[in-house]
Amino acid sequence: MSQSQSLQLNAVENQPLFEQNELPPQFNLEQFINYQIASLQGLSAVQQAMAKAQKPFSGVSVSTLAKTLNDVDLSKPLADFPAVLDELKSVYLDHAVYFHHPRYMAHLNCPVTYPAVVAEHIIAAINTSVDTWDQSAGATLIEQKLIDWTCQKADFPSTADGVFTSGGTQSNLMAMLVAREVAVERYAPGHEVKLQGLPAIASRFRIYCSEVAHFSIQKAAALLGLGYDAVVPVATNSKMQMDLDALKTAVSTSKAQGELPIAVVITAGTTDFGSIDPINDIALLAKQEQLWCHVDGAYGGGLLVSENHRNALNGIEKVDSITIDYHKSFMQPVSCSAFLLSNKRYFSHITLYADYLNPLAEAGNGVPNLVDKSLQTTRRFDALKLWLTLRTIGEAPLGYAFDKVIGLARQTHIVLNDHPDFEVINYPELSALVFRFAPADLQTDPDLLDALNLHVRSTFLKTGEAMIARTKVGGRHYLKFTLLNALCQLSDIRAVIDQISDIAWQAYKQEQV
Repeated sequence: MSQSQSLQLNAVENQPLFEQNELPPQFNLEQFINYQIASLQGLSAVQQAMAKAQKPFSGVSVSTLAKTLNDVDLSKPLADFPAVLDELKSVYLDHAVYFHHPRYMAHLNCPVTYPAVVAEHIIAAINTSVDTWDQSAGATLIEQKLIDWTCQKADFPSTADGVFTSGGTQSNLMAMLVAREVAVERYAPGHEVKLQGLPAIASRFRIYCSEVAHFSIQKAAALLGLGYDAVVPVATNSKMQMDLDALKTAVSTSKAQGELPIAVVITAGTTDFGSIDPINDIALLAKQEQLWCHVDGAYGGGLLVSENHRNALNGIEKVDSITIDYHKSFMQPVSCSAFLLSNKRYFSHITLYADYLNPLAEAGNGVPNLVDKSLQTTRRFDALKLWLTLRTIGEAPLGYAFDKVIGLARQTHIVLNDHPDFEVINYPELSALVFRFAPADLQTDPDLLDALNLHVRSTFLKTGEAMIARTKVGGRHYLKFTLLNALCQLSDIRAVIDQISDIAWQAYKQEQV
């Protein structure tokens, strides 16, 4: 921070931003100096917090932090903005989970690019809503340009289109909604779900996905009135990919039972294993069986800009729809995601016209109202984050970063495989590894191994020295690394592996579990 900035901060350190009887300080040119100063103070607080964070998490307990928050009286504002930031340190910044830290390797949370963070400032300041042209203007065109770019990266046809969403769950919901509507057109022609609700035949609709696919597919089926049981889990092979023969069997079994197969979901990067289903083969089968074919590429979508691993997505150009999470493998802040359709005409199943917002009269006159393609009405201009990133650094560094963490995960697989204390489940197609502490001498007691691995995870939550995830495989507890930080080194991972081993052996010897 420069000397002039420091002087500005000191000059207002104890000055209230506004009096109690005044209107709230609306963001405008009159308040710009206050905004500028407060922004510098906020950035300073973030800088100090990041510098202080020598580990990814403080280890604070829920009860301790809850007590601190319970003591906050929201009806009584603090004296000035520095006091507000001091309080924020105690309730949030000092105890945030820092994804940029090289020993954060738990979930699909990525470090973010600085241009995207700048974009967040601009998004909030202008407060654009990208639902209609008269609320967004150029923002609409920027989002559309990024959608077109992503469709081109997926080799989608010229009929393709898409829209930004809040995340993979919303995108998958949209895919299943369109799949349901297409099925209704086929099996109950003339029936309009928007007006009449679901036809009786919808109770026979079936959706197929890998047994390790994301839970949002089941959630979507429930929200769409089809129910959890409409989703048929398909067995996986040794690589945790959907088994093509098992899919064929599941579809034929459904038909024999009088059920109606309507869709298949291909996962390009499962949450636990990072496994990628055989896209091309499943897409061809879907075409033969007249199934809507959707790719959940929330995790693996980053391969679209990969130099070394783009071929893992071969066949994606044959599918009907795609989920992409830029806030996973494109290094964007939450939320920044998209739903893509190979044929934009299917967005008609989502569109609803309102006279005050997007009247039907505007539909054919070239006015681009993105609300026509979205489940949301008011919607943030999240596309700006990706736009500023691409215009500042380009797409190649994003692909390089993803390639680097994939390489790091494969090095980690070798380390775990060679270590006598560990059992590793999967070879990483992307950057996720599932493993557990399981030395040969203890493998006769699976319950003990479960307890030791759970103890490791809970210990890290208490110390914050590293953040790793947990999952279940075959009913047993495992640990998980999810690597998305290209600045993480193999030495960081070796150190965490050594800590896991030390924690588990110490607990075993001291009979702590």
